[in-house]
Amino acid sequence: MIFPQTNKIEYKERKYRNLIEGKDLISFQIKEEESDLFIRTNKDLSFYAQQMVSNFRKQIENYIYSYPLFKSTLLPYSQDKKAPEIIKSMIHTTAVCGVGPMASVAGAIAEFVGKELLNYSSEVIVENGGDIFIKSNKVRKVSIFAGSSPFSQRIILKIEAKENYIGICTSSGMVGPSLSFGKADAVTVISDSVLLADAAATAVGNIVKTQKDVKQGLIYAQKIQGVKGVVIIKDDKIGLWGDINFTVMNRKR
Repeated sequence: MIFPQTNKIEYKERKYRNLIEGKDLISFQIKEEESDLFIRTNKDLSFYAQQMVSNFRKQIENYIYSYPLFKSTLLPYSQDKKAPEIIKSMIHTTAVCGVGPMASVAGAIAEFVGKELLNYSSEVIVENGGDIFIKSNKVRKVSIFAGSSPFSQRIILKIEAKENYIGICTSSGMVGPSLSFGKADAVTVISDSVLLADAAATAVGNIVKTQKDVKQGLIYAQKIQGVKGVVIIKDDKIGLWGDINFTVMNRKR
């Protein structure tokens, strides 16, 4: 088993799976060891998607076998010009955010699989552990799962990705498989790069341990080149910055 396992609360039911609006598309699930992708496209591309997931996982696994530090380090990793493209992308984006390369592994697989599927479908939504790749011909709504916070599933992001794909990634120090040194209920980052959104969500999430840290997290997010927007939720406090189109749903009684 190559990819790191969670040190957070395990939860079998992936509650965020129904938080992406896209019932007009064909849905299918691809699972391979730790990777568990939920994909929506214009037609059933499960056969191709399975091959893509296997291919990109193998590239990462082979690189880790040769260079174990790539998996274990929590610091930026030196660039390797001879590495596969997915490895180069992981190294570059995580260095920008000041975290280790594996902080972007879920976003990397989502993005690389998503881009390949665009060769077969004009609309592609890939969710991998809460990290989302979206290329769609219509506005899609994505709600943020934030555990026990009163804002959980009440913040609805309206994502427009007609021209280029968009990445929406969430890190949590309280629930889910994200490795985080913070205690945010949710840090959601929007970027044109899914890898960057994944790494940035981890970096910002590491900062937020109490409600007082929300402002500092927003400031840090603004310094990361490529971040278009961020939402930070800690208990009953929420912070937002950037180009974010959202609505707040009323609490369910």
